[in-house]
Amino acid sequence: MCGDDKRKACNASWDMTTSKVSIPAALSVDANKYDPRDPRVTESVCYTGLAETYLVEKFSRDEAFWSRYNVTPGWTYFGAHDGMFRQIPATYREKCGSYDPHRRPWFVAASSGPKDIVLVLDVSGSMGGYGRFGLMKEAAITVIETLSVADKVAVVIFGTNARVLNGQELLVRATKENKDTLIAAVKKLRLGENTNFHRAFLEAFSLLERTFQVESTTGCHVAVLFMTDGTITTGPGSNEVIQLVEEKREEFLTDFGRTMTIFSFSLGNRADEAVTKTIACSTGGIWIPVGDNDSNLYGNDIISAMSSYYKLFALGMGDGGNDDFVAWVEPHEFFHRKRMGTTVSAPVYDRSVTPHLFLGVVAIDAYMEALERILGEDAMSSNMLQRFVDLSTARCPKIELAACQLDALRFSGSGDRTTCGSCTDGSKAFGDVVPKRCSSNTPSQIWANTDVKGKKYFERACCHSDLDEGPKPSEVCKVLDTGAIVGISCATVFVAFCTILVIRRRMKSHVSDQTHVN
Repeated sequence: MCGDDKRKACNASWDMTTSKVSIPAALSVDANKYDPRDPRVTESVCYTGLAETYLVEKFSRDEAFWSRYNVTPGWTYFGAHDGMFRQIPATYREKCGSYDPHRRPWFVAASSGPKDIVLVLDVSGSMGGYGRFGLMKEAAITVIETLSVADKVAVVIFGTNARVLNGQELLVRATKENKDTLIAAVKKLRLGENTNFHRAFLEAFSLLERTFQVESTTGCHVAVLFMTDGTITTGPGSNEVIQLVEEKREEFLTDFGRTMTIFSFSLGNRADEAVTKTIACSTGGIWIPVGDNDSNLYGNDIISAMSSYYKLFALGMGDGGNDDFVAWVEPHEFFHRKRMGTTVSAPVYDRSVTPHLFLGVVAIDAYMEALERILGEDAMSSNMLQRFVDLSTARCPKIELAACQLDALRFSGSGDRTTCGSCTDGSKAFGDVVPKRCSSNTPSQIWANTDVKGKKYFERACCHSDLDEGPKPSEVCKVLDTGAIVGISCATVFVAFCTILVIRRRMKSHVSDQTHVN
């Protein structure tokens, strides 16, 4: 709050007349300037800047809509496939680079749909080297945190033997309570002894089979995330492990109509590659090597590598009639206003090209107090939670991915080494799986704004309080050009982005009105 007299001061916590852009610190050139390393991120900043006017006008319309329920509208935002994040209202954050949209439930839910997830984690003694054990736990926790109530989850740990964490007999709904319980157990994991791949997969498949038999799954995609830093040191060998995986995948498809995809991650320079790559390729998944000093997309970033599994589902959802797919997340406390709310989100694609390209996720926040007034229910009641579960699991988006597309996705992450030979002409036959740059002429310093050079935040954003006339904008604010960052644009990308925004806005209003009638 700015001004000495609180009755006439103005709030600078957020700005409803402009949007704000941020990128995760990992994408920055250095920790001080926060300029993107990748020019494609800069281009995302530029083309989404063209939606500035629409976003401002939309927020004004939202204020009018939500005023009937005596609440203010929540945020509208867009998380790009490359990590860029744009939101309105603009908000001030003291620490830059701390927010990564890829690691938020609203992003993963919209880009991958409902899913059954089993994490299979190596806790053998060798994981103690190079800090891998701690990093693996961090990565597993990140994956669990990004799940939504549409998902079901379990964790299997293995060394000489294997067991399901917390003694779960079945996969559980990824509610906040269940996720917190799993995370607490992951944090307490301790190192074991040998490495038994066969036992690990046997335990994971038994867990899935039990869950399928009692129909306690999402009924959608099945993903097994397998992480190890070693080679088989006990139990059946490589051929037996590969045979087990292939037999169980066929059995799940025949008996339960479920397709299982395995994502495997080899940690360190001495980790197994033959088995982990083979099982990923044979199940239509992705193998990602995460070396101690690798130069691939993920380098030695285990957390980013493991949480990237959603990209396969996101690319596959571009086709198959998923145009109107939306996702909802469990009610949670919003960071800025410390009020309970939910988020509805939808994937954004450039459908002017074939195959359709995943651009990111658009999302809208809604406060629970507004839904309470509409529905006449306690926001935290079991009935309200069940509403979100039902909304989130209403349909399974189709995943349609050509073999060459899948190999192109593998190639884009870690190069030729991780492809499965699905394209006879190798990488020459790969189509685009990420949007191309529209121009080589992108700004080198996208945050530069000479109008505010040398000015502190409160000098730029706060308004001055006048006891007679009330709050006034500062002289600096008058000369700010909110469109200064807008540069190069891709017309088709912008149209796709704005079209989705409009569709989601109408859908949200339609759902709200329908609920009000019911």
